[in-house]
Amino acid sequence: MEIIKTLSIYAVPAIFLAILAAGVYKDIKVYDVFVEGAKEGISTIIRIIPSLVGLLVAVGVFRASGALDLLIYAASPLASIFNIPSEALPLAFLRPISGSASLALVSDVIKVHGPDSFIGRVVSTMMGSTETIFYTLAVYFGAVGIKNVRYTLAAALIADFVSVIASVWICGAVFGS
Repeated sequence: MEIIKTLSIYAVPAIFLAILAAGVYKDIKVYDVFVEGAKEGISTIIRIIPSLVGLLVAVGVFRASGALDLLIYAASPLASIFNIPSEALPLAFLRPISGSASLALVSDVIKVHGPDSFIGRVVSTMMGSTETIFYTLAVYFGAVGIKNVRYTLAAALIADFVSVIASVWICGAVFGS
C-alpha cells in the first residue's frame, strides 16, 4: 500500500520530467511546442462550441418535454424481457445523451437503494460500461469536421445497448438478483 501511495505522489512529476528530458535529448524546444499546441487547442474549442451548445439545448428540451418519461414507459415491456430493473431504465436512456445528468441519476439511485444493492451495482456497472455517445460525437467529430456520423452512431448505440444488457447479466451472475 505504501508503494502505491509513493508512486502516485511522484508519477506526474516523473512523467513531466521524462517529457522534458526527451525534448532536451532530441533538441526540441519543449516550451515552444507546448505553446503551439495550446494555440491549436483554443482553435479546436472555438470550432466545437456550436456543436456543444446545440447538444446542450437538445438535452434540455428532451428532459423538460417529458419525452424521457414517455420513452421509459414505452420501453418497460422490452426491459422486463432482459430483466433490466425499472430504476435503471432512465440511466439506459439518459447516459448516451448526458454524462452529468446520468451521474446525478446514479447518485440518486445509490442514495435510495444503497451501493451494495443489486440495483446500485447495476447502475454503477452501466455507468462505467456505457458512453455519452451524442456528446462524444458532437465534440470529436465536430472538432475534425465530420458530418456523416450515421454508421458510427448506429455502432455506438448497439454497443451501448449491449453494455446495458451485459451490466444486468454480469451483476446478476456475480452478485445475484
